[in-house]
Amino acid sequence: MRVSRRPQPFTATTLHRVSFVLLLYSSLLQPADACAAAAEDTEEGVAGTGTSSDVALILCRACGHELAVGADIHSVPSRLSLSGRNDTLVGGRRVHVQLFENPHGHKFEVITFRRADVDVHWPADKHFSWFPGFSWTVATCPRCHTHLGWAFQPSVWPDIVSKTTFLESKETFLALITHRLLREDFASSLLMTPKSFTS
Repeated sequence: MRVSRRPQPFTATTLHRVSFVLLLYSSLLQPADACAAAAEDTEEGVAGTGTSSDVALILCRACGHELAVGADIHSVPSRLSLSGRNDTLVGGRRVHVQLFENPHGHKFEVITFRRADVDVHWPADKHFSWFPGFSWTVATCPRCHTHLGWAFQPSVWPDIVSKTTFLESKETFLALITHRLLREDFASSLLMTPKSFTS
């Protein structure tokens, strides 16, 4: 006997999910562009005059937690990257995006940051590091615990260090996965109400 199922009407939750996916679809086509654009700044911005690109917020794509500002992006090139490119932005600043592959064959495009508000999970591992001379450990979002990338510290350091030691050192950095980040002003542009919907 064949049982036919009657189609269910759209619920508010289903409609909300579909709308959310459609809004973010365009950013998924060029994930690095949505995040990398946060680093655009001019010489005045580097000097600390507070240009918009210096203070542009970088968010966790999963939950919207504020992770860093554009001024925190810091290029750390690696000879072990499969490829690298400089995304040139409107302000003329270039952001170095590198592609890496882990031992399981998974590829990740990353941007390196001097600092970011992430949880770092020690102990650090010296094996399979993408940056020679550095140990790595996983970095996650402090709000939603999404894996955002990796934190790197000098290999000569102990495997476990305090968060304060990590943050205060000029030798540490983070490599965050581009498609897990979002620029705040880019996210805001996706959520604007079309003029035809306003009265």
